[in-house]
Amino acid sequence: MTHDYDAVVFDNDGVLVELTDRELLAEAVQAAFAHFDVSVDDATAREMVAADAPPDEAFEREYGIDPAAFWERREAIASEFQREAIRAGEKALYDDVEVVSRLPHRTGVVSNNQHETIDFILDHHDIGRHFETAYGRVPTLAGANRKKPDPSYIEQALDDLGTRAALYVGDSEKDVVAAHRAGIDSAFLRRDHRADLDLSVEPTHEVADLYELADRLGVRAR
Repeated sequence: MTHDYDAVVFDNDGVLVELTDRELLAEAVQAAFAHFDVSVDDATAREMVAADAPPDEAFEREYGIDPAAFWERREAIASEFQREAIRAGEKALYDDVEVVSRLPHRTGVVSNNQHETIDFILDHHDIGRHFETAYGRVPTLAGANRKKPDPSYIEQALDDLGTRAALYVGDSEKDVVAAHRAGIDSAFLRRDHRADLDLSVEPTHEVADLYELADRLGVRAR
């Protein structure tokens, strides 16, 4: 990388820790419906997870549930289920996350996962001390609408870090778009689970893992 950065901000899922099992998230959706005495089948729950969108007026007409109340309950259950999975050994930390502690840059985390989940992950894996700021989505409809590719949470992190000379590292197209909307460079992390992903936007950089990222930042990684 020929660019000089003051800060490096990381996505979480698929970058620092393994992705959450989608079946677990679908179970959280079903549990949220059950809280309101409504039952949905597995396929419907999976579709809602895949859509990755908060409920709207059409949802309320179909299920008779207030969207804001449902979303708050779904967020709480999804976070609870993920925390239980992490305690059981799922969502492990990637080995190359060790390089974060070697970076001379100011660092942060911005994720589309719930903020409560992010706080738990950083504490459970004992890596929170390596990051100066961290944001997950607020468990409200407004918070959900600000998740990537909206740049809002990235911009908040940059304000905390006091710079716009920053690089955002993620593993999805949304990450690349959000970084560019925030006016900063992006690094697309092509881990094995993204090996066949075709991007319709071009990241500033592409790396295979965090070791390569560190190398390109001029930091000896191994």
